[in-house]
Amino acid sequence: MKKKLRITRGLVFMSLLAGLALLIGSTACQQAGKKQDQQEPAASKDSVAQVAHPQWSKDASIYEVNIRQFTPEGTFNAFTRHIPRLKELGVDILWIMPIHPIGKKNRKGKLGSYYSVKDYYGINPNFGDMEDFKSLVEKAHQHDMKVIIDWVANHTAWDNPLINKHPEWYLKDSTGNIRPPVEDWSDVAGLDYDKQEVRDYMVDAMKYWVKQAHIDGYRCDVAHMIPVDFWSRVHRELDQIKDVFMLAEAEGPKYHRAFDMTYAWELHHIMNQVAQDKQQVKALDEYLKKERKNYPDNAYRMNFTSNHDENSWNGTVYERMGEGAETFAAFTYTFFGMPLIYSGQEACLDKRLEFFKRDPINWEKDCDMDAFYKQMNQLKQDNSSLWNGKFGGQLTRIQSNQKKDIFAFIRKKGENQIFTILNFSDNQHAVQFKGDAYTGEYKNALNGEQKTFGPNTQVQLKPWGYKIYVLN
Repeated sequence: MKKKLRITRGLVFMSLLAGLALLIGSTACQQAGKKQDQQEPAASKDSVAQVAHPQWSKDASIYEVNIRQFTPEGTFNAFTRHIPRLKELGVDILWIMPIHPIGKKNRKGKLGSYYSVKDYYGINPNFGDMEDFKSLVEKAHQHDMKVIIDWVANHTAWDNPLINKHPEWYLKDSTGNIRPPVEDWSDVAGLDYDKQEVRDYMVDAMKYWVKQAHIDGYRCDVAHMIPVDFWSRVHRELDQIKDVFMLAEAEGPKYHRAFDMTYAWELHHIMNQVAQDKQQVKALDEYLKKERKNYPDNAYRMNFTSNHDENSWNGTVYERMGEGAETFAAFTYTFFGMPLIYSGQEACLDKRLEFFKRDPINWEKDCDMDAFYKQMNQLKQDNSSLWNGKFGGQLTRIQSNQKKDIFAFIRKKGENQIFTILNFSDNQHAVQFKGDAYTGEYKNALNGEQKTFGPNTQVQLKPWGYKIYVLN
């Protein structure tokens, strides 16, 4: 949500602006397919105080776990059996979608939205109990993985006891009745963060899970709808317990005052548009310029081809990106930022998972994406130029004779250098590069073949093909 402007031109203008703000608020997001607020241009990267990232996050990738749909059982214990496989895949951070009991009042669908929280201190009984969840976290830690959980601080279920105990903590409409934060979100009631008591309660609840379940941080739902100073307090106080990792469902430089990582929504939408031939590679160049201008060098940005919202509401990665799905996935690993895998992507998930009822993932598909993600995760961990934030290398664009379709770049950190070439089109291309920043002796990271790049070297790329080289 954009910051409200302070004006002194009279009550009429104030009323107009207030009405506009409410209109924006009611149309900007959807309950389970929430749209991001527009990236704010106001905060420059030099004005943003950066958080200190946990050392373990420097080369990490992240995996979103949909407990309800992950296994036929839909439980913590059933998912825990997959942890060794995910470790072998190369996953470092497990982001668990909301684990709390779901409200029944005004529920959407049979099982309701994960994001309608009835009890911040409770466990969804469909998933298991507290001991089951602690066992999940312990198993992940034994495999040198971290666990963060989804936290819904902006609103509660209508039958959350807080509504009766503290009705003054909630947003009210013009008649004094508690209201949703957005009109379409009929299954939840909005909390009022102008109330200090709300902030205190939420900080205490978030501390509880770090202390009692030993989780390693949070993914914060619709973080842009809550003041940043609250999130700064959360991060500061949680860090007194342990070094936590905080992911914001938000986009904008100011969120890096409080969070380790934000969503790269704009990049995701550009990828979709390029895949559908609605934009060209130059849109990525424009994005790169904006990122460098607006974001601190140490800001982690989360790159993704899918997540729970995109899959359920906007389509599978294959619906949106077609034959370019793997190419864009490779891009998320070699471009700056931390790559996300959503549940089932390594099994070629090709259906929109139901959001309000059980719809288990099919893990039996004939699919080679498991090998792809394993290779990409290993590539990232082995090459410091691909690490996150300042831990990683600077990105230099390499122009070519096919600038309409080819996006090529190098990432360099010390002696480590990666040369990535991506064909974002359904055309076959013989690619020749400009300049000499890329020249040298390389090994193909995907098949081990050696290749010398000189000033006139050509690379043949199939439609939606890509190549990744490591400098010898």
